[in-house]
Amino acid sequence: MGVESSRNPRSATRAARPKRAPSAATTAAATAAPIDQDLRRALIAKAAYYRAERRGFSAGCEADDWLAAEMEVDTALTLGAVASSG
Repeated sequence: MGVESSRNPRSATRAARPKRAPSAATTAAATAAPIDQDLRRALIAKAAYYRAERRGFSAGCEADDWLAAEMEVDTALTLGAVASSG
């Protein structure tokens, strides 16, 4: 059996592929200034409240409101749309 037949053709293909550059959000998250966790929580609570208000405070969606608000705030912090100091 020769050396050629023991090679995995996929490994050669993977090695030849260029690596992707990190996305802008990933790069920004890595370089974003840390924020006080109490301030972050207050921003999330406020955003969750406004989400609940928009849907008429109907019960059963509190966790969804919080999670969506958390994503919204974290994205805004990552992109620098919210000042990280109080």
